[in-house]
Amino acid sequence: MIKKICFIAFTDQGIRLSRMLQSQFPKSVVISTRDSEYEEVSQVESIDEYLKNNFQKTDAFCFIGALGICVRKIASLLNDKREDPAVICLDEKGSFVQSVVSGHIGEANDLAKKVASITGGQAVISTASDVQDIWALDTLAQKYDWILKSDHSMNELISIFVNQKPTAVLLELKDKGTEYLEKSVPEFVDIFYTQEELDHEDYELLIVVSNKRISTNVPTLYYIPRSLCVGSGCSKELDSDIFQNRLKEEIEELGYFFESIKTLNSVDIKAQQQAYLDFEKSNNVPFQTFNNDEIDTVQVPNPSEVVMSKIGVQGVSESTAMLSAGQDKLLSEKKKIILDNGEKFTFALALDRSFERKGEIAIIGAGPGDEALITLKGKEYLQNADCVLYAGSLIPEEMTNWCKQGAVVRNSAMMTLEEQLELMTEHYQKGNSVVRLHSGDPSIYGAIQEQMSIMDELGFEYFIIPGISSFSAAAAALKSEFTVPEVVQSIILTRGEGKTPLPPSENLEEMAKHKATMCVFLSAGLAKKVQAQLLSHYDENTPVAVLYRLTWKDEEIYQGELKDLAQIIKDSGKTRTVLIIVGHAIGARKNRSLLYSPDWKHIFRTGKKFKAVN
Repeated sequence: MIKKICFIAFTDQGIRLSRMLQSQFPKSVVISTRDSEYEEVSQVESIDEYLKNNFQKTDAFCFIGALGICVRKIASLLNDKREDPAVICLDEKGSFVQSVVSGHIGEANDLAKKVASITGGQAVISTASDVQDIWALDTLAQKYDWILKSDHSMNELISIFVNQKPTAVLLELKDKGTEYLEKSVPEFVDIFYTQEELDHEDYELLIVVSNKRISTNVPTLYYIPRSLCVGSGCSKELDSDIFQNRLKEEIEELGYFFESIKTLNSVDIKAQQQAYLDFEKSNNVPFQTFNNDEIDTVQVPNPSEVVMSKIGVQGVSESTAMLSAGQDKLLSEKKKIILDNGEKFTFALALDRSFERKGEIAIIGAGPGDEALITLKGKEYLQNADCVLYAGSLIPEEMTNWCKQGAVVRNSAMMTLEEQLELMTEHYQKGNSVVRLHSGDPSIYGAIQEQMSIMDELGFEYFIIPGISSFSAAAAALKSEFTVPEVVQSIILTRGEGKTPLPPSENLEEMAKHKATMCVFLSAGLAKKVQAQLLSHYDENTPVAVLYRLTWKDEEIYQGELKDLAQIIKDSGKTRTVLIIVGHAIGARKNRSLLYSPDWKHIFRTGKKFKAVN
């Protein structure tokens, strides 16, 4: 990661541009041989001497001037792309920003793009993978915290890839990195999820994301996520070096990469076992322990009466591996190792649950109605889903246009919860991606509580992607800020009490005491009751807005005063998908934030000094 940047300017115009760029990069310096009036600019006698002393101490250099000067200044200092700092060069107008050295590994390409965005210029990137808009194989490991391994030179593999030779990608595990690969597949690349699907003879390059080595004659690049959780128990004495070497042999004999170990685990009475502590230090792998109560929550495949008699639990290696992994199953059951010196240890392996390739369920907030108001993340999952359920009365059918061809897309309005869960279960057990679309934001009257309880019971993995709530859409439609300084600083999201009872402390009269901006959902049918309760604390002239099907094509908005709320709703004829907003924040314009008040003291920077002015 680039932290410290040095801007090198040769002219007065270059110095002025450098100072502007420096303001966007807090940990940066500007140097020049010219005498400058600016305190931020450090004058040096020789650029060559400065580079000689600081080239390997600085993350990145940005030359402002001719590219030829930049190249000549750094030529003798270059060593290795894995060690050299990033170097970019831009002209004095900031029109063209050239990535010169360490484009990928040193992040010069990214820096060039960022500087170009600041100056409004054009980033000039010549790296083959960037030009072709394909993966940069030499930076993926660093980006996604993978270990990189290969039996061939990296340059040879990159050459095959950038020349767009047939490439297979095997994704046996799942994480953010594999999600990126799935979403950005080049045309000459095929994705596989199991070795059985893959015919090696069809490809000239194989890219594998796994914790296991595979048998192949195809040039192969491995990305190894730290995903293995190792549980271990041992005798009182255990030699550190012998333990580590033997454990490595055993894990590799099972076909796993030793580098894929994420955690080493044991029982808490082994917390000071020196061999385990040394393993943690030498391999940068966390060593963690669990107490007897935690271990007792796990049913181990191979309980031991001996271990039970000594420390009071049925087993250590299997239980702690599963506890660390969040799993109830093992990749490798307990194996007992007796060393040449008579010392003993056991180990078991489990896959960290977060890396398991299995079905997933996304509960997605679809927004208030406009299909374009779904979040980018929600749209991405919707586009890739194999099964989509949505409530047709609350979500526009146009939103399903994002779904891919072949996806099962069902309107859940006429389905029971049991029928919905049956369909979701069918796809989940196949390892498919399932999306449940909810209007607005699922956390606000989203009716997802019951669904989540059932999914918890079934042991399903699910997650929630938030959406834009109708109350946010209301603020936008009313061109209002619902928190106005010195007027109102709180927003209450609530509903009137109808068939669904409210807790005593949350009835509208109680909430109205705060005189906050009140957003009342699902209550158009209770208009008279809601109006009467609110009038107990709000004055009758308080602005109100009644908003029907916000952001839909047939959206309607009515405004008035609280004393007329019930009549407004009656005249509108709307009883469903109505949101009521009450409060003096509606349309407020007179109250300005202190930040923009003429009496507020603003802070301006002058050189390296700061002063406050009225």
